[in-house]
Amino acid sequence: MTVPSRTAQLASPLVLLLPFLPMTAVHAQVRARDLGVRPGIFQPGSLNAITDVEGVRVGHHTLIEGDSVRTGVTAILPHGANPFLERVPAAIHVGNGFGKLVGLSQVAELGELETPILLTCTLCVWRAADAMVEWMLGRPGMEDVRSINPVVAETNDGRLNTIRNRPVDARMVRDAISSARSGPVAEGTVGAGTGTIAFGWKGGIGTSSRVLPANLGGWIVGVLVQTNYGGVLRVMGAPVGLELGRYPFRSAVDSAGDGSIIIVIASDAPLSDRNLGRLAARGIMGIARTGSSASNGSGDYVIAFSTSNEVRRSYSTRDSAGPRTVSDLPNDEMSALFQAVVEATEEAIYNSLFMATGVTSRFGSAEALPIDRLREILRRYGITP
Repeated sequence: MTVPSRTAQLASPLVLLLPFLPMTAVHAQVRARDLGVRPGIFQPGSLNAITDVEGVRVGHHTLIEGDSVRTGVTAILPHGANPFLERVPAAIHVGNGFGKLVGLSQVAELGELETPILLTCTLCVWRAADAMVEWMLGRPGMEDVRSINPVVAETNDGRLNTIRNRPVDARMVRDAISSARSGPVAEGTVGAGTGTIAFGWKGGIGTSSRVLPANLGGWIVGVLVQTNYGGVLRVMGAPVGLELGRYPFRSAVDSAGDGSIIIVIASDAPLSDRNLGRLAARGIMGIARTGSSASNGSGDYVIAFSTSNEVRRSYSTRDSAGPRTVSDLPNDEMSALFQAVVEATEEAIYNSLFMATGVTSRFGSAEALPIDRLREILRRYGITP
């Protein structure tokens, strides 16, 4: 069996052992729109990805090794310059805080990012953060820097991955960052989504975008998700989890649907960190549309940033610091962006599921969502023709 062609073309090289390759056939992978699942009223960008926001780049390192390693790293870069010297305003919203998001408090305090965003597995966040700090310190212009706030988020892939061994290392982090590109984004069982499970099926990485009409500003919103959470799966309102008989609380011994999701939102709208916080909060509504109730053990985090040059914050020393002039989209113009985020988050989650391939390891297995049965359910509920 070969690695699915889309993943092979867009992801970093894999380390594979044949008996434990992903189980699902290549033809089962399909994006939501190819099934006729098109949430909302706004149109996606040309790529229907977070990289529709100019300057944003995404890179993966996927690690499938032996019979037990199923994990990886995903890097999101806000622009092509040094992110420490050219900072972007940012905010983080916590839906349910059962998680380990490195760097949260400084983003909350200062309202800005000074590193790329990394996604990985729960017990790997500190190794990933350390590796990114080392990478950042080696960049030109960083010779006198004595403080860096790495932003690293996680979900727990321990049901498929040997998570206690913390297999992520500095080489993988450097590869994810250096391989980051604009253009199409690999989805499904790739990068930080390699070992994740969502709604009892194989989860992973998903992305989507929305472009506002010109009379609403023409702004672009892009979303990338790492799905590893539970609930009763719904697709455009169709009760897919119920129809497939896979959902929590079916009996006293069933799991409560614990898990986590990380949502990364990018926009080219000139937004303050305050309004980015409001934008991030709407990502939770997109999760809710898919059937999540944010269970006790779920770490639900949303990271939002603006790439607009009009709000960019150049790093300054005491000698060069001073007042600056910025543009700031007013509150009254935020509603369309809120709508766009909800829609793009919902679709990105569907893409993470529909594009995932099944994975097995010595710890167990996670099947890919059965696309043929999904098609039938969507037709029956009038979602698709």
